[in-house]
Amino acid sequence: MGHWRNLFTADPGRTRHRVEVERRRLLPAYAADESDASDASKEIAKVALRLKYQIEQVVSCEVEENALTNPNSRIITDDVVETAKQAGGDDYKACVVYCLLVCLRWFKIQSSVELWDSDLHEVRAVACEVIAKRIIESEQNQDYVMRDILLKRYSIFSEGVETDPANVIERAVDLHALRIISSAPYQKCIQYLWKGWICQEEGNPTNFVEYSEKSNTGYWVHFHPDRMRTPLYQNVCQILFSLIYLAVYTAVINTVNPSGDVDVVEAILYGMTLAFICDEAIKFWKVGWNYLEFWNAFNSTLYTILTVSLVLRFIALAHSSSTHDEQRRLYNELSYNFLAFAGPMFWMRMMLYLDSFRFFGAMFVVLRVMMKESLIFFALLFVVLAGFFQAFVGMAQVDADIPLHRNILQGMVNSIMQSPEFDTFQDFAFPFGIILYYVFNFIVMTVLLNILIALYNSAYEDISGNATDEYMAIFAQKTMQFVRAPDENVFIPPFNLVEIVFLIAPFEWWLPREAYARLNELVMGVIYSPLLIVAAWVETRQAHRIRWNRRHGEEDDDSAQEWEHVAKEVNFDLDDTWKEHVVESTPDIKVDSCTYELRELKEQVRMLTETVKLLTQEITEKKVDGAS
Repeated sequence: MGHWRNLFTADPGRTRHRVEVERRRLLPAYAADESDASDASKEIAKVALRLKYQIEQVVSCEVEENALTNPNSRIITDDVVETAKQAGGDDYKACVVYCLLVCLRWFKIQSSVELWDSDLHEVRAVACEVIAKRIIESEQNQDYVMRDILLKRYSIFSEGVETDPANVIERAVDLHALRIISSAPYQKCIQYLWKGWICQEEGNPTNFVEYSEKSNTGYWVHFHPDRMRTPLYQNVCQILFSLIYLAVYTAVINTVNPSGDVDVVEAILYGMTLAFICDEAIKFWKVGWNYLEFWNAFNSTLYTILTVSLVLRFIALAHSSSTHDEQRRLYNELSYNFLAFAGPMFWMRMMLYLDSFRFFGAMFVVLRVMMKESLIFFALLFVVLAGFFQAFVGMAQVDADIPLHRNILQGMVNSIMQSPEFDTFQDFAFPFGIILYYVFNFIVMTVLLNILIALYNSAYEDISGNATDEYMAIFAQKTMQFVRAPDENVFIPPFNLVEIVFLIAPFEWWLPREAYARLNELVMGVIYSPLLIVAAWVETRQAHRIRWNRRHGEEDDDSAQEWEHVAKEVNFDLDDTWKEHVVESTPDIKVDSCTYELRELKEQVRMLTETVKLLTQEITEKKVDGAS
């Protein structure tokens, strides 16, 4: 669309086999001084190399992952974290977390290349995450964390060229660094981006700036088309338009036109489909093959079916109702059959926009991993099906009276669905056909299906225990899809047709840039006015809350809970007795019982040693006095 920048990439792989995708960068680079940027990237690369060397020394052999992630880890100690902080010195200390993510990617690449040390490199990658998370959470200045550590973009000098800039928020999502994503400062930053409290700078999308009017209580200040860049509002729009799309489809499928004419509701349905197709095509053209993922393929399949339905409808309309009535009816019925065939996909498509809700997001993580695991099953199933199908076809050709491909294929598919048809294969080169069919059922129903169940069970156990962190990763990825490289003029489908027909085609090619931008703002203000009315009201209420929090010295996003209201009447600093009892009875959870006992034993040995020294000194003095 007009002035589209590079769009977000598809979600990179989670496993070591897809780490090579991380070598690609799709973000534009903006630098005021190329020589200064090059020098900075070289220094940042040195910081990454220092950290890589440190982690290789700290994790010098394979250890259990728990030994690194444990809060009381004897490997990732406070001294190790403090040393990592010093890797960048005073000038580049803010890029240490980014460099740890660079090291994380390096170790994952090594893990996929050096298979003999794969586990060691995986553990070192975990160490990078743990250290990065502890650095982020230990920093007291939250503004510094969000501005310089999380959102500021850095580059490294690699293979004689400077990589495109990226920040910690983006790289953590790309590398699926769950421990960093689940940290409190990271999630706070994501929430600020989601609400539009932090947005990309006008004219330079590589820089993130604070929304200057977030504490302004004026209503009309927030009634501005630029607020449609906020991920929250874009997500609401997508959900609303998807519900309308589903309602229009429901109306079409329940009002069949026997004459084959295209009515108004069908025209709306196919018009919205055209808008979605244009949106997908533009994104694919901008990004390329890296844009393709499961949901893109799913949507493309749905749009293809609807396009076939529309083409068949036009073919039916091309036939006269008087001379070719039968063909017109045939193509019309076929068109509606394709339209009805897409019904389940219309409803499943809604799941794409509901993953911002926690319940759906956690379930989608499990489903996505299950679908990925099922690829192993389908690969094995294809090989088994091909072999047995060829055998059955060969047996059927011996007897010309036995039907071929269709019955054979249907019987084999029914076996996969656990409804075998033994009668179909009874006469296939008896007894070879029926024996082979028994073998086929045993392999499919007993072996392969149980393998699929085991894979699903393993995937569910792996994800369900970590579902919250996985949901936060999905939410972060969804947020970055909106803010990573947004369109200057946000026209959400089907409004992108308005942009194409009424703005780009007649005005963009000759109208000055500033005038064209004002025209876009005017059009966006009109078409998004219902949503902007509600959004401005919500932001006005948020502004009052922000001002109240600032007057009381709280964070902008702070929201007082029930216990906080009650706590205003209690001051534990004045209640010395209760505070003293708590201090005396509070255990040191940073030290396990064995270490605690050893410390006590060490203290007793120290006291005993001092006592023995004193006794020895006294005895020596007495001997000296007696001798004199």
